[in-house]
Amino acid sequence: MAAKNPFKTILIAPCGMDCAICMAFLREKNRCGGCHAPDRKCSKNCTIFACEQVQGRYHHTCDKYPCSRLKQLDKRYRTKYGMSMIDNLEAIRKDGIREFVRTERERWTCTACGGTIDVHHGKCSDCGRVR
Repeated sequence: MAAKNPFKTILIAPCGMDCAICMAFLREKNRCGGCHAPDRKCSKNCTIFACEQVQGRYHHTCDKYPCSRLKQLDKRYRTKYGMSMIDNLEAIRKDGIREFVRTERERWTCTACGGTIDVHHGKCSDCGRVR
């Protein structure tokens, strides 16, 4: 069972992903601690995570922002999961990280049990209710 209310600023990845809603963070076995954790899984070889143009964890200072890698990732997530990494980064830029996390908590908390909705499967990681 996943932790209730895992939404925290530290769980926002440089690509704009909220690790709190990622299946790798929510699963029981071989769990990822999020992109900024020592036990991270996804970001070990991630070019976005390693990019020198990312300042303050999720602020891209590159003239090429959004870069081709971020655009590819964004397109895949828009198509498969109905969310946008680039929209997330723009919301952080516009409203700040705390407001973004508050909005994420509202958007991805299961209304049935208070668990977290897994973006990759479209259902609550606690009760299994489909979004």
